[in-house]
Amino acid sequence: MRTVGVEEELLLVDPESGEPQALSAAVLARAARCEQAEQEPVFQKELHNQMVEFATHPQSRMGELAEELVRIRGEAARHAKEAGCAVAALATSPLAVRPSVSIGRRYRWMADQFGIATREQIVCGCHVHVAVDSDEEGVAVLDRIRPWLPVLMALSANSPFWQGRETGYSSYRRRVWLRWPSAGPTELFGPADNYHRRVADMVATGTILDEAMVYFDARLSARYPTVEVRVADVCLHADTAVLVAILVRGLVETAARAWAAGQEPVDHSISLLRLADWQAARSGLTGHLVHPLTMRHASAESVVRDLLEHVGDALADSGDLERARASCAALLRDGNGSQVQREVWERTGSLREVVSSCVRHTQA
Repeated sequence: MRTVGVEEELLLVDPESGEPQALSAAVLARAARCEQAEQEPVFQKELHNQMVEFATHPQSRMGELAEELVRIRGEAARHAKEAGCAVAALATSPLAVRPSVSIGRRYRWMADQFGIATREQIVCGCHVHVAVDSDEEGVAVLDRIRPWLPVLMALSANSPFWQGRETGYSSYRRRVWLRWPSAGPTELFGPADNYHRRVADMVATGTILDEAMVYFDARLSARYPTVEVRVADVCLHADTAVLVAILVRGLVETAARAWAAGQEPVDHSISLLRLADWQAARSGLTGHLVHPLTMRHASAESVVRDLLEHVGDALADSGDLERARASCAALLRDGNGSQVQREVWERTGSLREVVSSCVRHTQA
């Protein structure tokens, strides 16, 4: 089976007030003392000092991936507590935050180049890496998974609040993220050479610094032999992150099989994909989505059902089908992160309580 790795970004918050805290250096210093010198660090700094990032190891079995996610979230919580803060799997801060950009040449360049857009990017995502056999297979996968990516965003949506206000969006992180000039859905690439030429041309404009700053919704990783899918909010619950990983691997395997069988990708325009993306960010699982195949309104429940059908053979072969069905049913019944946050807000009227609740959910 294809291996899967997950990267998660977590928000550092004051355990009492719920306000974001610029304590990443202190958290990372404590993590470094616990990590073995010969291993690649699990925790990394992010663009802002109010955030930390971690990455799992590549895993073949989803049970093992789930165990690792829960363990590392627990480690992050312990390091944060020692530094005087807490970690929350929140894709945006419900409370107002004053951005603090991390030190480093790359981050200074971004702050100078993109101005306020850089300072506003205190947003936390979940990135899923799935192994591919070659760049040709990887680009063929990118071409074929495009219309399904908004469904992953709807499932993971976990950012209804921004700077102390209700946004009306299930994933407002997504609207903020698209302020980067290289972010969003892509056209069909065809051969891998076309993909690499497009990336090189983008870097050559001087608008972005390097290949790593090409923020496509799904891309070839610059570091690993993987396809990297980047549309999901950081998920409130680890189980939801595992579901996203299962579905991403299913999409990659399904697309690779279609490519090998000579099936052409669906040629939806970027204009339609952007509308589907907006609708998913707006309504999450609470309303209608744009169906990936027909590009027409359909209920979230029916679109999720059709996603499971689309990847069903791949999930059955990996042994993940029943887990995916159960997790999707639970999300549709109980709500995703954005729905959980809104329920706490409606019940308590307190964004501080929203953050406190999410701190608890992060380690559940």
